[in-house]
Amino acid sequence: MKTDAWVKEFPASITVCDPGGVILEMNDRSAVTFAADGGAELIGKNLYDCHPGLAREKVSALLASGSPNCYTIEKAGVKKLVFQSPWFEGGTYRGFVEISFPIPDQMPHFIRQ
Repeated sequence: MKTDAWVKEFPASITVCDPGGVILEMNDRSAVTFAADGGAELIGKNLYDCHPGLAREKVSALLASGSPNCYTIEKAGVKKLVFQSPWFEGGTYRGFVEISFPIPDQMPHFIRQ
């Protein structure tokens, strides 16, 4: 899989896996985010090996259902938005993409009509 140049240094963690959970790509930010787990060396390894118990079950359910998932977390005082979504190629389900990026504690919310 060829990573487009803009993704490499994009200021959000982008991790891509196949339908079985094998990590296909990580951009620079993702490799730094997961450095303690192996960083870019995780490419070719399975997501299941990176997640314990309930998290592993959630990953399995997402990969099986192809349903998107979105949530916020806070770790070491940094709040992040995590968006996980299936990706497709030629209309065929190819796995999941996780995009994670820091967000402020308070964010403006706009309702557009």
